[in-house]
Order: sequence, then C-alpha cells, then structure tokens
Amino acid sequence: MKWSWKIGSYKGIGVFIHATFLLIIAWVGFTNWQQTRTLSGTLEGILFTLVLFSTVVLHEFGHSLTARRYGIKTRDITLYPIGGVARLERMPEKPLQEFWVAIAGPAVNIGIAAILFAWQTIAAPLAPLTGFSLTGGQFVEQLITVNIFLALFNLIPAFPMDGGRVLRSLLAMRLEYPRATQIAANVGQGMAVLFGIVGLFINPFLVLIAFFVWTGAAQEASMVQTKSALDGIQVSRLMLTDFQVLSPHEPLSRAVDLILRSSQTDFPVVENGTMLGLLRRSDILAGLSQQGQFELVENVMRRDFPLADADEMLEPALLRMQNPGSTTIPVTIRGKLVGMLTSENVREFLMIQSALRKAPGRDGLVGNTA
Repeated sequence: MKWSWKIGSYKGIGVFIHATFLLIIAWVGFTNWQQTRTLSGTLEGILFTLVLFSTVVLHEFGHSLTARRYGIKTRDITLYPIGGVARLERMPEKPLQEFWVAIAGPAVNIGIAAILFAWQTIAAPLAPLTGFSLTGGQFVEQLITVNIFLALFNLIPAFPMDGGRVLRSLLAMRLEYPRATQIAANVGQGMAVLFGIVGLFINPFLVLIAFFVWTGAAQEASMVQTKSALDGIQVSRLMLTDFQVLSPHEPLSRAVDLILRSSQTDFPVVENGTMLGLLRRSDILAGLSQQGQFELVENVMRRDFPLADADEMLEPALLRMQNPGSTTIPVTIRGKLVGMLTSENVREFLMIQSALRKAPGRDGLVGNTA
C-alpha cells in the first residue's frame, strides 16, 4: 500500500500503519515533553498512545473476524492518526449480519475495558468512577476510560462510525436497503450539523468531526445508490465488444499507435485465438522508458490478471476491478475472449442511469432490458 508499512498480520489480515500515523506520535511526544520536561514523561505518553492504538487494532479485528464468519474477507487494516480502517471486500448482505459486524468493534472496546477494570480492581485500589479521565489518572484507568469513550463514540448513529451501520441494519430489517441507508445518512448528516454548530462555540475539533461525519454519510449513500443501480445486471450488458488486441510478437510501438488512434488504453494479448496476457497502459509506459519502443509485447505484458465471465453479475466483477491498476477486465465465455469491462464504461452507465431517474415518468434501466 502506498505510504503504508506492514507491521504484522493475523489470520491472513495484514496490519499497516500509514505514514501520517507518525504525526500523532510526534505530536504526543512534543506535548508530553512540554508538560513534563522529562524523558520518562514523554516516553510514557508515547507508550500510552501505542497501547491505545493497539486496542484500535483489536477493535478493527472485531469487525474483520466477525465478517469472516459470514464469508467476507478483509483486505487489510490500516492505522491513521484519526483511528483504524478495516477494508472489507464487501458489506454483509443481510441486515442481521451487518448488525453483528458493526457492533463487534465497540463490543471489543467494552470487553477490553471490563477486563482491565476487573484486573485493576483485584491488583490495586481503583479510583472512584467520577475520578476517571481521558487525560489524567493512572495508566490503566486512563486506558479503561478511553476504551469506553471509543465504544460510545463509535456507536454514534452516523456514518462512517459503527453506529451508522447499526442504525442502517436495524432500519433495513423493515425497509429496503437503499431507503434504510438514505435515512441513516440523513440522521448522520443532521448530527454533523449539530457537531459543527457546537464546535464553533465550544471546541473547534468538533467541526473537523462534523466534516468527517458529513462526508462519510454522503459517500455511504452514494455507494449504496451505485450498488442498487448495478444490482441484477450482467457483465455482458456493459462490456465493450469493439476493441483491439495485440499479438505477443508485436513491438510496443504498435500499442502506442493504437492508444493514439483510439480511446483504448489496455489491450488483450492473443495468439491463435488464445488469450495469453494483458498489456496495460502503465506496462506500456514502463516498457517504453526501460526497453524502448521495439521491445516485444510478450516481454512486458501481464500474465496474471483478473477475468470476468459474460454471464456473471456485475458486482463481483467490480470487486475484482478494485485491485490497484485493474481498470480493465477481459470478459470471456467458456474461455473465449468476447469483450472488455472498463471502469470508464461503468461510470458512463451510472451517469446515464442517474439522468434517467431524474426524467419524469422514466423508470427504464439502460442495459438491463432484453
């Protein structure tokens, strides 16, 4: 992942830290040095932050391992200064499954707080609950408080927090999924407005949270609308059937000519009716800069690439298109190349769909009719 470093993995799920994560470590170290003017005080603040983010990782594994029970894989978990993000391959299809996946993260934080509370009660005298603080108190007591805060904050009913997904899953048990998403998004954006107004008078940080919540709600609603628009549509409806192919024995200059004369940028490499590889624009540019225009296509093409079947539904094909650089996927029928599915063509389809929805009395779906 760009600007990220892998620090470990569990159950095949890689854990990464983003480069910007180092900023919060630097900020914590600086502020603790200003407050204590001691090396031990500074290191203690950094240690607490690292332990805190370890619980954030456990929070994300709560989501990931619960999703795994429903056959949903997690691509990776990445730590940012504002928290962690688990990238699931897809969201659960059933509302009850989404409820359990969403609630699992906050449940982990509550579990951590309960275990620490029990251990602290046995091991040492515990401060009164009213004395617990996010910024003061003993190390363990602070950790208990922060985990409770994380659980409650994540349960705010607003996307992209877990509470928004919990709310959506509960609504989806009674309503259509897009409608449930839109209501949950509206609730989230209403809370964003509230956070923004309060933040202007109390804490500017709430304004940043308001922006984060508003954007997350809008993105979630847009994503579900897109999914709904593509639901039930086969790859064959959107694939391009007018495309150029290359021979493995042709030079890269041939690919350059085709790029300049058309809008096609990725080319299937075919010999005797058999598809041997895929030559992407990035491969062409790399080959030109390293070997020159007379380098053969077979020496530059990719032999490992995703494929789509013309009869399969569009959604799983689009999931494969989310891999880096996979903006074009060859489409086959019983192993024979019949078309190309491109992200640009999908975008064009969605824009047409959106225009049709706005037209009075027009309910037809382009590309979804016999």
